[in-house]
Amino acid sequence: MEVTINETKVSIVRGDITDQATEAIVNAANPGLMGGGGVDGAIHRAGGPAILEECRKIVAQKGRLPTGKAVISGGGNLNAGYVIHTVGPVWHGGSRNEPELLKSAYYECLRLATGNKLGSISFPSISTGAYGYPLDEAAKIAVSAVVSFLEEQSTSLKEVVFVLFDDRTYESYRSALQEVMGSSEAGLPIPD
Repeated sequence: MEVTINETKVSIVRGDITDQATEAIVNAANPGLMGGGGVDGAIHRAGGPAILEECRKIVAQKGRLPTGKAVISGGGNLNAGYVIHTVGPVWHGGSRNEPELLKSAYYECLRLATGNKLGSISFPSISTGAYGYPLDEAAKIAVSAVVSFLEEQSTSLKEVVFVLFDDRTYESYRSALQEVMGSSEAGLPIPD
């Protein structure tokens, strides 16, 4: 499924983010940037030791990455030239600013990609694995954040891809994109 927003193609695909050939892929990282499970571990394994070494330098210079923020590293052995690492929120029932922090994680990745004049970026489903964010809510926030960023900001991005590992996640993001685009095209406010 794909739509175009201000000359930027937004698509939803089922697949493995480590196989993507966009200029950057997003890593749902932990604050220490040292690799881990899920998407984070897969990216570090596929990209090789160069990513971990660069992440160590970033943490040594800037400290641990706060939730909702992002940093960029090289892509190591990946097809993508860059990895944008972001820390999504751990789900605590929604009472600890989780929606705003998740939206911030997506916005910060898009700002970093634009600031580095990148033309394409791929996102996983941030915070919905080990961090426990409810999938349907996370999908709506992710899609809404990307759509509103592309509608509001001037960007170098020509392509944004959500790369989702399983059918359930793919369907959730597909539904969210249909819902957001339906409300956007009707002139209704886009949900936060």
